[in-house]
Amino acid sequence: MHPENKSNVEIVEYSARYGDAFERLNVEWLDKYFEVEPIDGQILSDPMSTIIAPGGVILYAHIEADVVGTVALKYAGHGVYELTKMAVTERRQGLGIGRKLLQAAIRRFQQLDGNTLYLESHSSLGPAIALYESAG
Repeated sequence: MHPENKSNVEIVEYSARYGDAFERLNVEWLDKYFEVEPIDGQILSDPMSTIIAPGGVILYAHIEADVVGTVALKYAGHGVYELTKMAVTERRQGLGIGRKLLQAAIRRFQQLDGNTLYLESHSSLGPAIALYESAG
């Protein structure tokens, strides 16, 4: 286990200064569990146009200068948001970073006055499903 713990993790909103972190973290995760589909590539390579500009939010988790996780709230219209593209780098998993990202995403959804938050997950991702269920 790394000496860092979840109290060292800071959650921040999207900024161009984080470069390709959104894409890099999600591709790492997709390559491990599935594959990068064309739609994933489109979203991940241009998060400003595909997530931010339509009214969504991207959050990053970082420990010092190291971006270690990300999650997005993709706006679907009429107060509906999809929780999507959540990834934590493998070398930092098990530190509670995913839970911090999820909690921050829920708080941000509430700040946006959203009325419906949903997500889609694959049944093979037991730990992720358990995390989502624990958050309600």
